[in-house]
Amino acid sequence: MQVLYMVETQNQGSPNALLQKEFDKTRNLFVFLVHLLHQVALYAEVESQQRSSKNLPDQADLSVNIKVAGNSIVWQTLESESFKKAVALAKPQQWLEGDLVKTLFRNLSESALYKTYILEESRDKAKEKEILKYIFGTIIIESESTLEFIDEHFSNWEDEGDMMIGFILNYLQKPGSIDFMDLVGTEKMKFANDLLQTAIDKKGYTEEVIKPKLNNWDMERIAVIDMILLRLGVCELLYFDTIPTKVTINEYIDLAKEYSTEQSGHFVNGILDNIHKELIGAGKIQKISHKAK
Repeated sequence: MQVLYMVETQNQGSPNALLQKEFDKTRNLFVFLVHLLHQVALYAEVESQQRSSKNLPDQADLSVNIKVAGNSIVWQTLESESFKKAVALAKPQQWLEGDLVKTLFRNLSESALYKTYILEESRDKAKEKEILKYIFGTIIIESESTLEFIDEHFSNWEDEGDMMIGFILNYLQKPGSIDFMDLVGTEKMKFANDLLQTAIDKKGYTEEVIKPKLNNWDMERIAVIDMILLRLGVCELLYFDTIPTKVTINEYIDLAKEYSTEQSGHFVNGILDNIHKELIGAGKIQKISHKAK
């Protein structure tokens, strides 16, 4: 939707290149969040070195616990080739400014969960996951200033924040299964490119399908986003036989509510439902059934 909007209203260039740029932004945001999580854990060692290097260190300065800096999941990821490549591309360190990491670590070090964690000598796998989930889900995500910092540096955070939280939780659950260079996957990437190209190629035809359903609406007066969503919806109904029609209609209603006008959800719902019924009646929609095995 966003790429099609840029192509048609701002003439910004190659649709596929713009789409790849959006996927790159998604990867960069994810890599930054993982990097930030790592840096908070690794800061235990920095804290230890700085405090022990004081002119007159006391016992507390000399006994800073660095257990979290050796977290097994952190080091498994740091040694991962896909993460190394993603870091080389995204350069997440460029966004770390000032005392962000130090502040987050000190907030962590004052928490009861952290104090319990460092008292245990073993590196239980569940505990290693638990402390990282706590760092991300509480220390980072519940910090208003940190969220403001992320939002300031990543324009896609507002749209993708919830998805990113899911990505991070999946990563912590199965850290070895994440390909940081291919977060979306070949199948979804192909679908996105195919849908974008189909919407461009079939613009004239989809508008012909939509126009008779607008009744007294002038196409020129309809919100640009609404028309783009209707065109994408019609493309999915007609040309993407593995996507159930109900899923298509519901997705575009949700997008209209999120990104367009107050009435857009109702408007898109009515038009797509009307088109769907007509296409079904004409035998133009052929969907592949997904029956449970």
